[in-house]
Amino acid sequence: MRDALVAAADAPGYPLTAGTTVLRDAVQDWVRRRLGSTASVGVLPTIGSKELVAWLPTLLGLGSADTVLFPELAYPTYDVGIRLAGANGVRSDATVAAGPGKTAAIWVNSPSNPTGRVLGVPHLRKVVAWARERGAVVVSDECYLELGWDVEPVSILSDEVSDGDATGLLAVHSLSKRSNLAGYRAGFVAGDPRIVGELLAVRKHAGMIVPEPVQAAMAAALGDVEHVREQRERYAVRRVALRDALTGAGFRIDHSEAGLYLWATRGEPCWDTVAWLADRGILVAPGAFYGPAGGQHVRVALTATDERVAAAVKRLAE
Repeated sequence: MRDALVAAADAPGYPLTAGTTVLRDAVQDWVRRRLGSTASVGVLPTIGSKELVAWLPTLLGLGSADTVLFPELAYPTYDVGIRLAGANGVRSDATVAAGPGKTAAIWVNSPSNPTGRVLGVPHLRKVVAWARERGAVVVSDECYLELGWDVEPVSILSDEVSDGDATGLLAVHSLSKRSNLAGYRAGFVAGDPRIVGELLAVRKHAGMIVPEPVQAAMAAALGDVEHVREQRERYAVRRVALRDALTGAGFRIDHSEAGLYLWATRGEPCWDTVAWLADRGILVAPGAFYGPAGGQHVRVALTATDERVAAAVKRLAE
């Protein structure tokens, strides 16, 4: 990936907002091969996935007459993006939730940040059917899809879910997790060609363009599976070590069947748990950051170095 970035470094001209042909082909191939989708999909590179999460409601033209549903426990940027657009956000994991105004979009996040929960095919099919009956867009944040541990995550674009039809569906992906490219700001969205075309039209004028050398690195990353396997093995070892150490210290691990985190609780206010761990030199995220339902949990990341993870395991045993 670094070699591809360097080889493309002589790029004085403006890059294509739509992505190079090489990158678009690489994304299309990955969607077919990895997501199991035969649907006709549009693809668009993004400056990481976070900017798309934050600006998608605005890019879709949503406002005060629109409601956007998002998970009860969720990465805060879903809520921030809805607020930036002036739309109405409703936390709900149900497929029949409603809020003020028309339900225009539904965020799903599987595997979940922070809980690691994976939504199965029946649940995703219900969401898609419910949204299509109402003309709502389903946006699936799938950035952790390559990191399934106890179950195999499924994309919203998978034929099992979509029946080979991407209408009204968008899947958001990032190379930060699967390829360790957080610093490259490399992501993409794939799905309904009409909606992707509308996003492209706006993003051209908004200056939301992925640099061409990064696009070259993305294409290289999507074409290689060996580094993904190595990443998974590295995280798997850390996950087992931290999980066993936490349960040995009296924690319960909920969900956490996929992704880069352990969703842990001691049955007490999350801030008390944060303080208890901080006294042992271990930093975690309070579950309250992700919604009221997280008030008794903390999010433990698998992203520290092996040496730091080993140190945390030792401290938990003391």
